Amino acid sequence: MGFILGISAYYHDSAAVLLMDGFICGAAHEERFTRIKHDASFPAHAIEYVLSEAGISISDLDAIAFYDKPYLKFERLLETYHAFAPSGLKSFLSAMPVWIKEKLFMKKMLWDELKALEGGTLSKKPKLLFPEHHLSHSASCFYPSPFEEAATLTIDGVGEWATTTIGKGSGKELSILRELAFPHSLGLLYSAFTHYCGFKVNSGEYKLMGLAPYGLAQSERVAQWKELILRELVDLRNDGSILLNMEYFDYATGLTMCNDEMWQKLFDLPRREAESELTQPYMDMALAIQLVTEDVVLQLAKHARELTGCPNLVMAGGVSLNCVANGKLQRSGIFENIWIQPAAGDAGGALGAAYAAYHIWQGNDRSVDQSKMDAMQGSYLGPAYTNQDVVRMGRKYAAKAKEYENESELYQDVAKLLDEGLVVGWFQGRMEYGPRALGNRSILGDSRNPEMQKKLNLKIKYREGFRPFAPSVLDDELQEYFDLQTSSPYMLLIDTITEKHRTPLPENYENMAMWDRLYQVRSDIPAITHVDFTGRIQTVHEETNPRYHQLISAFKELTGYGLVVNTSFNVRGEPIVCTPEDAYRCFMRTEMDYLVINDFLFKKEDQPKWQEKDSWQEEYELD
Repeated sequence: MGFILGISAYYHDSAAVLLMDGFICGAAHEERFTRIKHDASFPAHAIEYVLSEAGISISDLDAIAFYDKPYLKFERLLETYHAFAPSGLKSFLSAMPVWIKEKLFMKKMLWDELKALEGGTLSKKPKLLFPEHHLSHSASCFYPSPFEEAATLTIDGVGEWATTTIGKGSGKELSILRELAFPHSLGLLYSAFTHYCGFKVNSGEYKLMGLAPYGLAQSERVAQWKELILRELVDLRNDGSILLNMEYFDYATGLTMCNDEMWQKLFDLPRREAESELTQPYMDMALAIQLVTEDVVLQLAKHARELTGCPNLVMAGGVSLNCVANGKLQRSGIFENIWIQPAAGDAGGALGAAYAAYHIWQGNDRSVDQSKMDAMQGSYLGPAYTNQDVVRMGRKYAAKAKEYENESELYQDVAKLLDEGLVVGWFQGRMEYGPRALGNRSILGDSRNPEMQKKLNLKIKYREGFRPFAPSVLDDELQEYFDLQTSSPYMLLIDTITEKHRTPLPENYENMAMWDRLYQVRSDIPAITHVDFTGRIQTVHEETNPRYHQLISAFKELTGYGLVVNTSFNVRGEPIVCTPEDAYRCFMRTEMDYLVINDFLFKKEDQPKWQEKDSWQEEYELD
């Protein structure tokens, strides 16, 4: 039996993955264990977890694969600073000590950390491999996909040099055919607008995506700004490649994303300060860059189809988490089938690195199991906890709970609670791998409740009120509620609500203030209907998550609606919960009404008075 460990670390979203003869034993983000959002440190806890799933030690591994090539990245930094000299001196002086002291000695750093996990010594050193960053992304989306052959498209900020690649996978073979090099990057362009609109880079991009639908699509300003972006900031070519006008950007050698003074002159709009009021111009700016992003993605996809001739496309990289662009690509018909890696960002690089080692370095054959959706097991690849673990947690906090011996009774009771407008924390089975909660570490509500979106944002998640929520819908009920024509098990596609569920809007809707538009009832499932009549859809499948499927089925039996609101089990500034203790603490420190962990139901009113801080905002940095 052969084992390969994949690692991503030292930038953001560190993670670890273990393959056993090509099967994913376990995969987890380090942040879930340390409780530090986007933790970039060596993933010691995640490694300990994935090794425990197989009952092995580091010395039992055949290989360890790190998700990029540090020396190549260092070469890019040096050449970039040289090309832009003398600008960037401050950034150079900030970055170089870390590289000279640590990152140039990556092998030693990794071995020191790995030895520490084994008590200081290793009886056997596995092979240490360093596939390129975008090869890791490509491997992460092709090898676990349901396709024997596919075009690959990876788009992110930057790896070593590459920012975007097009490739082709066939059987165990995987090759990169085209590559766009730094500093020309769609991911960094989107992050620059994230920064300018007042959100935090590397975590606020999804906020910008959620803000875009508040832009006025038919307005002169949106059209002008889109044209301005494509004329002054971005040169978009027919093959989807882009050239950025670097006079407007500082990320290559500076300490910020863009030249705020030049942007203010270009758009006649100052950079928004974080947490300040969101006005219509910033909503229009979000829409303009979202439309440009969609155009670039579509052009890249067209070129990938022409280049490879494949009817199937697989995607990874942080930009592949842009669900709006993904939905538009799905509807375009450029490819017959599209599959997106659920851990598309840097955390997924750990999986791709391990797969690259297994199929490319070891040369192992690949076979696709047609009886399964893909090889990701629903992305439920993290730790699970037993009922005994829940009992121990309950003793620690003197918590009170009802234990169910009959599963169906639990589902029926929780369905009734949701029907009554109550909010339920839902903690089951293995934790999700990737940024989305998919029904095992989720907070649930009734999509029909017009107050649910506001309640979840302001009283449970403690986050911006404009943020939309996603529906979890039974797979066979998908087309009842949405125009999407394919399953979306990983919540990575956005599509429109079917006409029959919509509610007519008032004539002056577009002239309403943002909050008036937000709280206008637009459908009979308003809690998951965004202002543009769309939803970020998760289809729920009995074969990958039977308990969640049965809960939503019970809700449908009770109400006639086969979908619920699903948001990640956490609050703003905190990673998704991992353990029963994490879940109980989050439950007690928010206005959640009930908590379900495995077979136990906790009612807020029955719990002892909570002694810890009442406000998450006091403890966690707002981002």
